[in-house]
Amino acid sequence: MHRRNLFVASTALAAASLAGPASGQQAAPVAGTGNVIFFHPDGFGVNHWGATRFVHVGPDGRLNWDRLPHAAVYLGHMKDGLTGTSHGGATVHAFGVRVQADSFGMDGTTPIRSASGFDGSIAREAMAAGKWVGLVNSGAAYEPGTAVFVASTERRNSLAEITRLVAESGVQVHLAGGERWYLPRGVQGRFGEGAREDGLNLVEMLRSRGYTIVYTKEELAALPADATRVWGIFAHDHTFHDRPEEELAQRNLPHYVPTAPSVAEMAAAALRILSRAPQGFFLVVEEEGTDNFGNVNNAPGSIEAGIRADEAIGLLRRYVDANPNTLLLTCADSDAGGMQVIGPGRGQQAIREGQNLPERDRNGAPLDGQRGTGTTAWLSAPDRAGQRHPFAIAWSTLTDVSGGILVRGAGLNAHLIAEAGTMDNIDVYRLMYRTLFGRAIG
Repeated sequence: MHRRNLFVASTALAAASLAGPASGQQAAPVAGTGNVIFFHPDGFGVNHWGATRFVHVGPDGRLNWDRLPHAAVYLGHMKDGLTGTSHGGATVHAFGVRVQADSFGMDGTTPIRSASGFDGSIAREAMAAGKWVGLVNSGAAYEPGTAVFVASTERRNSLAEITRLVAESGVQVHLAGGERWYLPRGVQGRFGEGAREDGLNLVEMLRSRGYTIVYTKEELAALPADATRVWGIFAHDHTFHDRPEEELAQRNLPHYVPTAPSVAEMAAAALRILSRAPQGFFLVVEEEGTDNFGNVNNAPGSIEAGIRADEAIGLLRRYVDANPNTLLLTCADSDAGGMQVIGPGRGQQAIREGQNLPERDRNGAPLDGQRGTGTTAWLSAPDRAGQRHPFAIAWSTLTDVSGGILVRGAGLNAHLIAEAGTMDNIDVYRLMYRTLFGRAIG
């Protein structure tokens, strides 16, 4: 047998516990049905988590992400390319079908069914089965990491259409930014003027459908205990300012909108509501800043987004520990910007504590310090010996790369992640489906 065939055979055997019968066969019932929480730190690879660890807890410390007990290598290629896209990758996660990279709930411009045969995403199928669905995103409502689970369009940049489809979806809880696409042009909202050209006022529509609408972290925290249909709109666009460090400094802007709740605060609020679902729930949570800051090579923003993502993982893990009939599954679909950490070593004598970094490495890669390119070297949190270590962050690109991605998880059926060892992007759907519906999908 050739080397490639050996690899395919071993991969198929390792993934057998996830896959079940081949496509086209009737799904077999399996044990272990419960709630699913899918947390998506968009654009965050192992290298990003490493930089976050160094800054937040030190080289000998452990993040909440590190402590998730089950892990597998994630393979995220698309139908027409090796690197996943945010909208194409989200489509694969939501439908369990490999699609073209330029896809938003479709295969390019062709409608698709889920791998289960259902005419809609796994979230749509969950709602059809009586389960409550929640979507949480630190980005705007049109961001594909959550929107693709309830919206399908031919073009990713159809922002008004996507926001309308999300607002009409009927999900129990939706918390994100993006107010400008809820309101008609000329109508003033809480954060700015609307941008819709069709005259629709989606805020009024949501209120007429029984949603309580909140705009700040204080309003979210003050929700009545019996609230069951909640819609959060926390910023004009994203709840963060995804610009390079130097531009944010010039405009005196923080990385995140101060009045908006963090992704962990949003997830906590969503769980308070969804945990009352009589037939269980499906929650999708995305930290979008982990992707967008990487795509503008903003190292401080990327690490702050990573710390926020890790806080959310800690909160979600505590929920799963207290509610063991729940699966927590987390992965990215690509690596934003190709971030790498460079510590002092041979040829890197310029990386010293308290000193400015050179603007570029010897191969031309930009080097980021604590305030941007060519600024003071980063300094890790103390190691076991109390020592702090200087380092630089290098960027390889402004786009997404395949990178090193891990699937990690805890709770119900999460042991299947480690048993697989390597998981394809379509396997994310399979594991979520198996846990929600008790059936294995081929």
